[in-house]
This record gives sequence, structure tokens and C-alpha cells, in this order.
Amino acid sequence: MNNNIMKAILIVIFLGFIIPLRSQMIQSGDFKVSSEHISKESNHVSISMVIDLDELIVKRNEMVILTPVLKSNEPNGEVLSLAPVVITGTLRNKIINRKEKLGNMDQLPFERQPQTILKKENNTPQTIKYNTSIAYRAWMDNASLTVQKAVSGCANCYDEAGSELIVQNILPKPDPASYKLTFIIPEVEPVKARSDRHTATFNYHVDRYELLRDYRNNKVQFDEVDRVIGEIRDNQDLEITEFTITGYASPEGSFEHNRILAENRANSFAHYLISKFDISRDKFTVESKGEDWEGLRKAISVSYLADKQHILNIIDRIQNPDARDTELLKLSNGDTYKTLLNNYYPLLRRTEYTVAYVVRAFNVEEAREVIKKNPKLLSLNEMYLVAESYPSNSKEFREVFDIAVRLYPDSEIAIMNSAAADIENKNYNAAIERLKKIEDKPISWNNLGVAYILKGDVEKALGYFNKSADNGDKDAKANLEIINRVLK
Repeated sequence: MNNNIMKAILIVIFLGFIIPLRSQMIQSGDFKVSSEHISKESNHVSISMVIDLDELIVKRNEMVILTPVLKSNEPNGEVLSLAPVVITGTLRNKIINRKEKLGNMDQLPFERQPQTILKKENNTPQTIKYNTSIAYRAWMDNASLTVQKAVSGCANCYDEAGSELIVQNILPKPDPASYKLTFIIPEVEPVKARSDRHTATFNYHVDRYELLRDYRNNKVQFDEVDRVIGEIRDNQDLEITEFTITGYASPEGSFEHNRILAENRANSFAHYLISKFDISRDKFTVESKGEDWEGLRKAISVSYLADKQHILNIIDRIQNPDARDTELLKLSNGDTYKTLLNNYYPLLRRTEYTVAYVVRAFNVEEAREVIKKNPKLLSLNEMYLVAESYPSNSKEFREVFDIAVRLYPDSEIAIMNSAAADIENKNYNAAIERLKKIEDKPISWNNLGVAYILKGDVEKALGYFNKSADNGDKDAKANLEIINRVLK
């Protein structure tokens, strides 16, 4: 530390509360500070203090610079110098006035424009009322205010001089952990029923429904089906309960013929699964959607076909499916229909299948492994227990709740717990963003209050805490008591 710097008056800014500090005089050798007051309003921090210069002696050619400096209490934290106050001797005061008139203030050692330049009348009572307002930053929630003193002894030199004295007046920052967060334990899922939906696009001979592995690229489709069903069947933690198979056809040909063709192709796929995997026939539900005009419309709507709008108009305005075919054939002398037949219709001839199964319950140790490989097999309750097995400030704790809300995006409980985990890890903005989805729900109000109070927005925090407390939330009531103790 430079021996010519005198540091004094350490004042902690805590979370944006209006904090009247102890009304005592803090003395730094030859100047004193009293009536310090720090408050946060909206996005600004206001600082005021009274600097007593009664005992300060300034020689006629000297200049004393007192600079308030905000410093984060975190290692290698932020530093912000505020507008200084300047106390001059009689001769130095004339020099400064001359420089100011000539527009040469940039030749003086001020990082910022001084708030006050005062000529010192030695042995005469003098005080400076210091007031400033600065933009709030999150790091200020745990910061100190230091007044630094520098002395310049001649007109063209600015070597700092003076004794060193550090006077501390630190108010402890309350532990964020003292605020009560709301975590909700999800109910145990009696039967963990799951289902996976897949699509297989097989190729068939024209107007046929026999499913052939060696026809065109069917082998790739068969291999994928075998992998999907095999993984479910061979997993000892699962029990297949139902298959739903839906057949779709492309629009060429008559509507009724295509409905029957799609149904036969779906039944052909069901027969393959029954024989290949030894699955009981009574677990299958087979249906036909026939011609997939909806799928065609979606594909055309994002295409760049020249007749795109004409095709969409035919689909939207003509109710009879067979009549649509007739109109499509007329577009561009049949060229458009050939494009549909070759590039769009093949993808409509598909079979969609959904596999439903139940999953056994897992203990915590098992669930910790399952969540790494196949988290959808876990219930919200099991995920919660996994999270609780890790320290609340750990990466694993947060990751579990992130997985839960990703798999159950509409679950209020998943949203609540993931937001609480964000708050535990000081990700206040992320927590607030999550809770916006359910901010009209009373269960979210306490955690919103905690997120805002830790961000330093007292007004919003109190609003949510009061609403939650009025709704009977015990955590919110406890948090209001903490705030009231701080404000006393």
C-alpha cells in the first residue's frame, strides 16, 4: 500500500437497503466523516456524508484531494472512484481558478470532475456536505466505501503525501442463505408410465403392402426399428404395455383405396414386430389415417415451388380429396404434379408407432446413474431426491433441476425447484426468467421475493413477500422478519 494514501470510512452497501449507518464521527488524522448514508432506489445508489475539515491544515501552495472509492469486497473485485472533493491553500486556489478560466482543468490530477473545490481557511470550522448518485451494479451488494486522501505540495507536482490511517466501519452483509427458499417435494408417481413416438418410412411396391427388408433403402429403416424396440424390450427396468401403429398414405389414387392401403401397411408392420420381438398381439392398436393432406400442406407451405400458392389454395378450398388430385394435375401442364409425386409424396407414405411402457422405481443410488444415461425414466420425485443427495452449492445439484425442468417444462414444481436452485447458485436473473411462466401462481411469490432481494430490488421483493405472506406462506413471513430486523 502506498504510504502516502490515507484510507478511511469503510461502509458496506448491503443489497440495496436504505441503511442509516451508526451516527458516529470517523476520524482520519486531520479530517472526519459523519452522517454517512447509503441507499438504493430503482437502479441508482445514493451516497451522502459530511466531511469535517476543522483540524485540517493546508499550506498556501498545497492541495488536498479526498476521493471516495467504492471497492468490491470480493478478491480482485471491481473498483469505482467517485467525484472527489478538493481543499486548497490560498495560492493553490488562485492557480486552479486560473486554469479553470483558461480551460486547462485537464492538467490537474482528477480522474473525475471534482464535486467541490474549497479554499481552506485554517483554524476555522469548515465542513463539506458530500452527495452523489451512481448507477447500481450487482457487485455493489458487497462493497466498501473508502475515502482516499492525496496531497499535492506544489503547483506542478502531484506527489501524494501524508500519514496513513485506516478506520473501518463495516456492517456485516447478511448471509443470503438466511433467506428461506421454497423447494417443493414432488409426489411419488405410483406408476411411471412412459411412451416414445417414432416414424418409419418404408418403401413398398406400387399398390402393395408387403413389407420387404431388401427393397430399396428399407434395411436402414428396419435396423433403426430393431434398435429402438430392442433397447426397450431388453431393458429390465421397463415393461412394454402397448403399441400404437398409425399408417399414412400419399394422395395419388382414390381416397378410400389409400385408406385401406395405409391400414394394411400398418398391419404389416405390426405383424413384423409381433414375430420379430415375440410381443403379444393384444398389445397392439392399429389405425389408418389414409391420405396425409395435412402433411403435404406443411411441406408445401415451406417450399419454393412456383405453384406453391395454387397448391395450398386447392388443399384449402376443395373438400373432396379425389377432386383435389384432378386440380393438381392441371398445374403447369402436369409438371408440378410430377414434382409432388417424386419429391413430396414418398415421405407421406409412412408408419408412425408409439411404444408405451412402465418403468420400475429406483432408489437414490440407482437414480444417480440413470439420470446420466436416460433421465426420462425418472420421476420428478426421484430427480428431487437425487438433487438432495448433492450439496446445494454444487454443480450436480443445479444440473439435476435443469434436467427436470427440461423434461417437464410445464410442471410448476419443476419450474419452482429449478428456479430455487438458480437462486442457491446466485443466478438470480435466470431464476426470475423461469418464474415468469408461473408468476401468477402463489407458490412462486416467495422465491421471486428472494431473487429480487438478493438482486437488490427491495421494492419488488417486498411486494412479492407481502403477497405471499398474506396468502399464508410461512417462508415469506420469515423473510419479512429478516428484512425488518435489517431495517431497524
